[in-house]
Amino acid sequence: MSTLCSAEEKPSYAARIGLDWADQKHFWTMLTADGKRTRGELKHTPEAIEIWAVELARSFDGRPIALALEQKRGALVAILSKYAHVHLFPLHPTKLGHYRKSVCASGAKSDPSDADLILDYLLKHPEWLPCLMPDTVETRSLQFLVEERRKLVDQHTSQLQILIYWLKQIFPQMLEWFDGMSTPLVGDLLKRWPQLPALQKASQKTLRKFFAQHNCRSEERIQQRLDQIGQAVPATTDAALLNTGDLCIHIAVQLLAALRAGIAEFDRQIEAVYQTHPDRSLVASLPGAGPALEPRLIAALGTNRERFESASSMACCFGIAPVTESSGNAHWVHWRWACSKFVRQTFHEWANCSIRSCGWAKEHYDKQRLKGKGHHASVRSVAFKWIRILFRCWRDRVPYSEQRYVEALRKHGTSTSTPVAVVINSTSMLSGVQWESCGGFSKLAKVSS
Repeated sequence: MSTLCSAEEKPSYAARIGLDWADQKHFWTMLTADGKRTRGELKHTPEAIEIWAVELARSFDGRPIALALEQKRGALVAILSKYAHVHLFPLHPTKLGHYRKSVCASGAKSDPSDADLILDYLLKHPEWLPCLMPDTVETRSLQFLVEERRKLVDQHTSQLQILIYWLKQIFPQMLEWFDGMSTPLVGDLLKRWPQLPALQKASQKTLRKFFAQHNCRSEERIQQRLDQIGQAVPATTDAALLNTGDLCIHIAVQLLAALRAGIAEFDRQIEAVYQTHPDRSLVASLPGAGPALEPRLIAALGTNRERFESASSMACCFGIAPVTESSGNAHWVHWRWACSKFVRQTFHEWANCSIRSCGWAKEHYDKQRLKGKGHHASVRSVAFKWIRILFRCWRDRVPYSEQRYVEALRKHGTSTSTPVAVVINSTSMLSGVQWESCGGFSKLAKVSS
């Protein structure tokens, strides 16, 4: 996690460095406090970076050095983060790309010139560069674990689609006989009998034993499958298609088994870290989160309470708040593209789950649908309202409470004689408080009495 350092928190840097990173070597440009500018290149090896960092510490007597680079997470950041005197300032590649176009209309670029541009951006626009401030070990562990688990799930989905693609061509009956193609039952059956003729050669006794070993206890269902296997006809006799399909199915089955085991191991480690996290009680109080989304919410929020100044900044960071573009008579509201897609997905999924277990969330969702909005737009609207509540709970380290929320509405002058779901969705003015529309979302707006 990273936060913006305030002007008071920023130390007096002995030097500022712009570093253009690459896979094999990096180019850097340094400007010292006395105005001396130097350039150089650096091999991407832990040994070379160690020598360079130690030399910087020796040259500037251990004083802090600001280093800007186009990377927020990766091999280079992992290595440089261990040096206390090197303060990292990640610069988003899109920002640098636009900045490059503003100073070089031709679009020409090189690694040394990009290092100069990164340094120039650091010098002229320090207020727009976040200082990388690592979160706690527990929080960063959850961040890495939940993100990598999602990647494994995506790989599992991809391999499952490949398996289904080939089964449709050479063994389509499997899709009818079994509900899911990613189960150990289907995987073990395909490894043992990859084609229909081989399966039909197996005796009923062997097949019954196989199904029993995989916890298939329904005699009626087992007999139905045995009858279907005996009556089935091969979908194709094309040897070329069968040979390729056998190989692809065999590989897909092996990968699916490995991915299932990997996902299960990730789940165990995520649960172990989550149970010891200090913010566990906070996210556990959120309706609809559950064991799958609670660790992801902790990873998204982090533990640094200075990270967000307001609920609006949190909604923007998480990609839930819309973006308004206005010029002359043109006015366009669209969803936010520059954000972490994984974090936005996390809050979108949580808001969707909360609709089933939280009364006011369901009421607000239904109201958005009645306005003609689609399902996902309505869910984002629910997520937008949740973030305003979550920000206060997170900042004050207080678990969510429906009763406390009603009391907060009462303090704002909102009547609580009606159900909370009705109160939240009221659009009428109540004692100086009303709901107004902002970019397609509803929020409380102060008005004069």
